[in-house]
Amino acid sequence: MSREMIEDLARRLGVDVKGLDIVKAVRLLQRVEGNFDCFARAGSGFCTQKDCLFYIECLENSRKSED
Repeated sequence: MSREMIEDLARRLGVDVKGLDIVKAVRLLQRVEGNFDCFARAGSGFCTQKDCLFYIECLENSRKSED
């Protein structure tokens, strides 16, 4: 998912993500949608939220994230 796609989704949801890195922006969007802000936190490489819009990127970023 590109930065442009995240910013487009944020605009549609009425959320300002300018100045946030990708991980923080996605977590904010998850909270606004009423979901857990779990993006990039699947440390074990496992996630049950397969219908999540950010699923693939989440798993990829989980390997790199310290949070």
